[in-house]
Amino acid sequence: MREGFAIVTFGWITLTFFAAVPLYLYFNANFDGSFPVHFTNAYFEMMSGFSTTGATILTDIESMPRSILFWRALTHWLGGMGIVTLAMAIFPALGVSGYQMFKGEVPGPSADRLQPRLAETARILWSVYVLFTFSETVILWLAGMSFFDAVTHSFATMATGGFSTKNASIAAFDSDLILWTITFFMYLAGANFLVHFRMLRGNFSDWKFNAEFRFYTGIILAAIVLVTAVLYINGLQGAEEAARSYRVSSGMDSGELQLHLQSEQQKLSGLYSSFKHASFQVLAIVTTTGFATADFDLWPNILRLLLVMLMFFGGSAGSTGGGMKMIRILIIFKYAYRELRKILRPRLIQTIRVSGVSVEEKQVSNIVGFGFLFIMIFVFFSFIMTLFIPDLTTSATAVIAALGNIGPGLSGVGAIENYAWLSIPGKWVLIFAMLLGRLEIFTVLVIFRLSAWKK
Repeated sequence: MREGFAIVTFGWITLTFFAAVPLYLYFNANFDGSFPVHFTNAYFEMMSGFSTTGATILTDIESMPRSILFWRALTHWLGGMGIVTLAMAIFPALGVSGYQMFKGEVPGPSADRLQPRLAETARILWSVYVLFTFSETVILWLAGMSFFDAVTHSFATMATGGFSTKNASIAAFDSDLILWTITFFMYLAGANFLVHFRMLRGNFSDWKFNAEFRFYTGIILAAIVLVTAVLYINGLQGAEEAARSYRVSSGMDSGELQLHLQSEQQKLSGLYSSFKHASFQVLAIVTTTGFATADFDLWPNILRLLLVMLMFFGGSAGSTGGGMKMIRILIIFKYAYRELRKILRPRLIQTIRVSGVSVEEKQVSNIVGFGFLFIMIFVFFSFIMTLFIPDLTTSATAVIAALGNIGPGLSGVGAIENYAWLSIPGKWVLIFAMLLGRLEIFTVLVIFRLSAWKK
């Protein structure tokens, strides 16, 4: 068991190192003071890619050659479904520890299997993943994207990564068809891929009976309705409030900020426009994809807070999304409700049921412990980041954006900002947070316990 977790953790760390080498060589050969050439920047970019975080240190993405842009997108796609999972699909004879590696890498509280053989489950996951990626690529290409952009954005969407080939992300394409296509595929990427497999075979019972799928869909719909209503009725923040936001790389003076506010307000000119951008940004955040069509850092504070809350939720178990996962949030809610009932009925014995199936108490304890650990790591890392960033909003949202594998946060790491300006120590804190978030915390932390290696 410990060797399986160690292979996953050190495998990801090592692979990221080798993936960062060509990026560092490119930086070293092509930048002469205009960009901070440091191996940390290359490693940050590649860990952000493999962990499907999408946080970038590139200040001008469109100036990069296609080889670098494709390399970034490919790290997304490989990391989304899992490097070890891909290895199992290709090399099934990995021995007994194969299940521990599969469990350590596949997101969610349990690594469900459709087939008795683990390799078959890995092949199923990757087959659905490839099918959806191919389908999105074709649709985006027909919708007006170049073939290169269609491929790279499909990689980023299905991996819930968020690396774009444009500085303005998806807003650069200014196409409703492209926006809605990516919105739909983000929704698919944030759901359990085993659910997709059953649906592709004609079994649609999960729409009705799968509690996590219904909870995932319900959270998204409720958030979209709320965001649409607030944007349509209230609009954006005032100029004074927006000016107080900790903006770093944008370098806007008061006049430029006013023009930016007017441009963003025009995007919300009617009910449909508000609904369109609300739908896209809610899906981008809750599935941890991190794409942007609007500067949501200018939205009213109630919506900024809502988006941060959705960062903790994340996608479903068995998806490519990050965060705590919907199934864990659902079980924690059920656990809290049960404990509330026990206050009035101390002798009550009640099992927690999900989709009509009782959840073992050991599993419930694991999930509650994971939730507590996730929050404590977020608080601890936020405390550490305040040593490197003078703004609390930026510090806290940078941590949850890394730990939840989302990418953009608020203020200094908002939708139109990047991570290039952070100090080297701050970047390493976020690199570790990305790894913890992608490998579900326990996989990484358990191998650093000395007792785990004592015979």
